[in-house]
Amino acid sequence: MKKAAIGIDIGGTHVKSGLIAADGEILERQSTPTEASGGKPGLLRKLAEIVRGYERIASERKLALAGVGIGTAGYVNLQGVIGSATDNLPGWQGTSLREELELTGDLPIYVDNDVNALALGESWLGAGRGRDGFLCLALGTGIGGCFIAGGRPYRGRNGYAGAFGHQIVSMGGQPCTCGLRGCWEQYASVTALRRMAAEQAAGREWSSSPEELFAAARSGVEEAVRIVDRYAEWIAIGTANLIHGFNPTAVIIGGAVTAQGEFLFERVRKYVRGHTLHGFADDPVLEIVPAELGNMAGTIGAAKLVWDGVGAENHGSTLV
Repeated sequence: MKKAAIGIDIGGTHVKSGLIAADGEILERQSTPTEASGGKPGLLRKLAEIVRGYERIASERKLALAGVGIGTAGYVNLQGVIGSATDNLPGWQGTSLREELELTGDLPIYVDNDVNALALGESWLGAGRGRDGFLCLALGTGIGGCFIAGGRPYRGRNGYAGAFGHQIVSMGGQPCTCGLRGCWEQYASVTALRRMAAEQAAGREWSSSPEELFAAARSGVEEAVRIVDRYAEWIAIGTANLIHGFNPTAVIIGGAVTAQGEFLFERVRKYVRGHTLHGFADDPVLEIVPAELGNMAGTIGAAKLVWDGVGAENHGSTLV
């Protein structure tokens, strides 16, 4: 009987999920609105419904379920408890999915944060395949990150490693939602790009839309090119700091901006070279590349938690 794992990626707006075989084949997939307005009880019910739906599918297709892997927005400690959650998931902080998710069977549940799951997915089947010791960054509303070592996310002392978006890159700079000022994500996230675009949008070919901004830049509009260049340099500044700290084999960047391809990435690489020491910048192994799995990366990585048999709740934090 073919085995499958349920992978679930919980975001602030959508819950993406799938049935993933041990060889990475996506057997089923779906995306549903998170409907976070229902609070924690509503989201727990939704997750249970998703699992029950896949249990029915597995029964019909004669698949043996190996477990449920969940990647969730927010910080997840080494016991699998959500220690700090995004405002988009009210009441989520303090949730222990292993204890509170009511399932009918005895499927094991593995939990990690969504960016660690994304990085695992890319490590298994995406841009990180065949690599080790690489950084994965997710540029979205904020910036999350993960360092993959020994094929697993490095989680740090309590599981919160990877809060790269809160490195300070501008002393006394833009206020951040975390309460600090000058955090990297205030300059290099998609949210930051929207702000940059909006500040210069009056009378221009774009509004606050990053897509419109990039379209204008591609057509040669000087001010749009300047904003894109500045944004690429902000991405590069934080990335260079991480390269100095981790000496990675690669930096894999995910998020909506990766759709801009080499128009953005060639700029990021140029600025990274300008902000790193020669021993790092000239490393022939180091590559800066876009993620490959798109919006399925987190779901695939969540399923990989099951196949690895490890989640944040039972994984040591030793850096291999």
